[in-house]
Parts: sequence; C-alpha cells; structure tokens
Amino acid sequence: MSTEVSTKKTLDVELNGINTIHEGERKGKPRDLFWPWFASNVSVLGVAYGSFLLGFGVSFAQATIIGLIGIVVSFLLVGFISLAGKRGNAPTMTLSRAAFGVNGNRLPSFISWILTVGWETVLTSLAVLATATVFAELGWGGGTRTKIVALIVVVALIIGAGVIGFDLIIKMQQWITIITAVLTVVYVILVAPQINFATVAALPAGALPAAIGALVFMMTGFGLGWVNAGADYSRYLPRAASSRGVIGWTTFGASLAPVILLILGLLLAGSSTDLNTAIASDPIGALTKVLPVWFLIPFALVAILGLVGGAVLDIYSSGLALLNVGLKVKRPVAAAIDGALMILGSIYVVFVATDFIGPFQAFLITLGVPVAAWCGVFLADMLLRKKDYDANDLQSATGRYGSVRWLAVGLVVLGTAIGWGFVTNGTPGFTWEGYLLGPLATDWANANLGVLFALVIGFVGYLIFGRASVRTQEALK
Repeated sequence: MSTEVSTKKTLDVELNGINTIHEGERKGKPRDLFWPWFASNVSVLGVAYGSFLLGFGVSFAQATIIGLIGIVVSFLLVGFISLAGKRGNAPTMTLSRAAFGVNGNRLPSFISWILTVGWETVLTSLAVLATATVFAELGWGGGTRTKIVALIVVVALIIGAGVIGFDLIIKMQQWITIITAVLTVVYVILVAPQINFATVAALPAGALPAAIGALVFMMTGFGLGWVNAGADYSRYLPRAASSRGVIGWTTFGASLAPVILLILGLLLAGSSTDLNTAIASDPIGALTKVLPVWFLIPFALVAILGLVGGAVLDIYSSGLALLNVGLKVKRPVAAAIDGALMILGSIYVVFVATDFIGPFQAFLITLGVPVAAWCGVFLADMLLRKKDYDANDLQSATGRYGSVRWLAVGLVVLGTAIGWGFVTNGTPGFTWEGYLLGPLATDWANANLGVLFALVIGFVGYLIFGRASVRTQEALK
C-alpha cells in the first residue's frame, strides 16, 4: 500500500510553478539537497575540465588550487542563493522580483532562461555523442542511426522528468547519484595506470593573468552556471530548516564530484600531450581510449546518467525562468517548450557543428558576465533583508516590490557593459568583446576579469545604494 502511494506521488505532474509553496506542501531536510546537486554535477565532463584548465598554461599545482577555489567558492554562491528558497519558498527568479521589481525582473529571467536552455542543450548533445562514441568503439556502429536513437532516449528522459517535476527529479537524482558514484570509483581505478606523475609535476607554472583567467573559467563553468537555479530545489523545505544545513549540503553536494573528477582530469591530461589534445576536442570520446573494452558500457552509463542528471535540473529551472519572463502557461508546458528548443539545439551540435570547446567557452563567458552581475545584486539584496518575502507582492506589480526597480536593472546593465569590455572571445560573432581592455590586451586579455568586475559591481553597488529601498519595502504592512 505504501509503495503504491509513494509511486503515485512521484509520478504525479507537479502543478506548482512560480507561486510560493503552500506551508502544507513544505517537506524534507537540508541533507536532501545533496542528491540533486551531486547528481547534476557528477558528469565526466568534469574530467575534461582538467584539459581545459591546463590549456591556460598553468602547472598542475596551480590548476589544482584554482580548481578547488573556483568550484567550491562558486558553488558556495549557489548555497547562499539556496537559502533564499527556504526563506521565500519560491523559485530563484521569482524571489529576484524583490530586487528588480515584478516587471523589471523579466530581464534577468530572460538571461537565466537562455543560460539554462544552453546548458541543457550542451549536456544533451554530449550524452548523445558519448553513446555514439562508445558504440563505435565496441564495433556496434556509432553513425547517424545510433545518434538519432540515442537522442530520442536521452530527450525522453530529460523532458519527461522536467514535465513531471520536483518529486520525480529528486527520486531520479538519488538513483543517478548512487549508480554514477559507484561506477566512477571503478573508472578512476581503471585509468589510474595512465597517470605519469613525473610528467605532471614537470608542467611549467603560468603567470598571474593566466591563473585568474583559469579561475574565472572554472567559476563560470561550475557554480555561476547554477546560481540562477539555487532556490528552485530548496523552496520546498520548511522555513524552520537549518540555514547552515541548506548552504552546506548544497555546496558539498555540488562540489564533491567535480573536485574529484577535475583532479583526475588534470592528472590524465598532464600525463600525455596527445590525450590532452584529444580531450579538448572530444571530451567523452578521448576518455574511451584509456579504458578496457569491457568497461565501455558502464562508462557510457556513467557518462550518460551524469549528463542527464545535469540536464534534468536545467530543463526544470529553465521552465520556471520562462514563466518569470512572462509566458502565461502552466509549468509543465513551459518545460515542454524548453525541451523542444533543446532538441533543435542538440540536433545542431550533434549533426552540424564541427567544434565543441570554442563555442562552449564563448557561451560560458558571454552569459557568465550578466549572470555574475545579477548574482551580485541578488546576494546583496538577500544580505540586506531581515524579513521574509511577501508571497502576494511577489506576484503583483502594484505591491511593495513595484513594477521596475531601476537600481537593480541599471547595475546589471552597467555590470554587463563593463564586464563584456574586459573579457575576450575568439569565436566568430563574439570578437567584439574586450573593447575596454586597451593596454591590458597583451598580458591580461585571457584573464576574463569582466566576470569578476560584473559580480563586484552588482554586489557592492546594490549593497551601498539598495539599502534604503529594502528598508522601505520591509516597513510596509
């Protein structure tokens, strides 16, 4: 009897959208946040980041320190934003209305939507390519037919979970966590003989601009890619739940797998120039070359489930962001719309595009700037607030949060304009970025300081000039 009830609840389509979760529906404990955040970040793409990081010309020791700081600190930001979900019991981009105004918030919501749709497209594409690569290595054919079937299966899993909603996603992430954690341990043991510690130790150190550029890349590739979704998975928690627990379990769950996989990737890529080059051009395919044939199927399972785990959270959050943009549909419909866009994007990446790392880096840096500016504003707004969010006024442009809060909107626009001026992007169509570098262009061009500038502008600007506005809002009854 209990099993039937549980299954029914898990497979029921979630009806909650951008509304505040009713007190009777709030459930769970902070440690439950470990499952979705671990499963969404256990992707073998984390191994490939080792190659990407060494591409900045840093040593193994530098890359390890940079990776640890970049991953943990950026996911700590996600942990802080998750705390807003417990305080307000609403999605991240709904709570963002308090700082930006109900209509002014459409701008950061649109940016959030583009970011999450882009990420789910990247992860879906990699899952399809991983399947084709493994099938080719096994001699089962990895051509167009295999890719089409893989795309159908992967898309069905992602869209199905995104449409059904929260309970199914949490259940899926628990199983993905257990399966991928076990198989990843086996994977690490199998590839360990490929590591040449002497070669890795001999990698030359890089200059400060290269180290900062690598740090920014890690932050945009990990935590800054999730800050806009932090509260989406903590909003069902009771408000009495431990705040430290929310921050801690989110940060720990999200950081654990990437840290381990990054260090493994650094050791592998640093041991072989050929492997490093192969990983940069084909992250999943290159890793199959260092595995015994009998483990290719388990490896495919690790790769696909890890990528699907991340894409599932992205499609769920992208649907919520689309609703905050102003689309008047139910949450499941919004998730389905995003799924259709994800399919189109994945078809392009899998069947048309010829390069992965170039467009991927362009995507991360270009969107990383406005997201960092928004993150700074949101964190400062959270810090200034002493009272809980008003559920009714979050839904009304005539309430205490108003229609447009020009300070917050202006800080995001200013942070983005300055930020884009201090990043570089060699991908066709994005070479206009870096227009403020001037004399810094020689040594600091690849440091991508613009992301950090945008974060600081948003945070400090709102912390100084937004205090009075927050106090006025909280004084209203």
